[in-house]
Amino acid sequence: MRDSGIARNYAEALFEIGERADASEQFGALLEALAGAIAADEQIRLAIETPRVPKQQKIEILRRALEGRTPETFQRWVEAVVRRGRQSLFETISREFNGLLDVKFNRVHAGVTLARRADPALQAEIVERLSAAFGKTVIAHFRENPALLGGLVVRVGDRVIDGSVRRRIASLRRQILGT
Repeated sequence: MRDSGIARNYAEALFEIGERADASEQFGALLEALAGAIAADEQIRLAIETPRVPKQQKIEILRRALEGRTPETFQRWVEAVVRRGRQSLFETISREFNGLLDVKFNRVHAGVTLARRADPALQAEIVERLSAAFGKTVIAHFRENPALLGGLVVRVGDRVIDGSVRRRIASLRRQILGT
């Protein structure tokens, strides 16, 4: 819990820097790529997170990796994170930063589970209807679960909308049995 608060502070600082430079979306993509690279490669993660490697050496590794590919302000922010020993939080900071971008752009993420794979036209229709229902731009993450039999289940945050055939059958069963 404490780490997420710390990560939120770093995300807000980077977001403010990005807003001043009109580069918050770019910073979000860069931060996500950095966090993903660290998470994907065990050797990089160990080198960046281990206390055995001096902070200055970690900064130098990241500077070489980022130089010429990222704005100087982003690099200085990354260095500040490492200097304060918070490099293990890059993934959490990235999540928090993306949350700030979602608020800025009035977006919401929705997990959409269907019984079968949806074609692009159906996906677009679902996104359009959900966007209208929520009054925000919906970024849908589609999954399959054949146990639903049909229909769909939508999860946005802690809110679940279950329009599956499985739920309807269970509801009908309860009504018939009187329980």
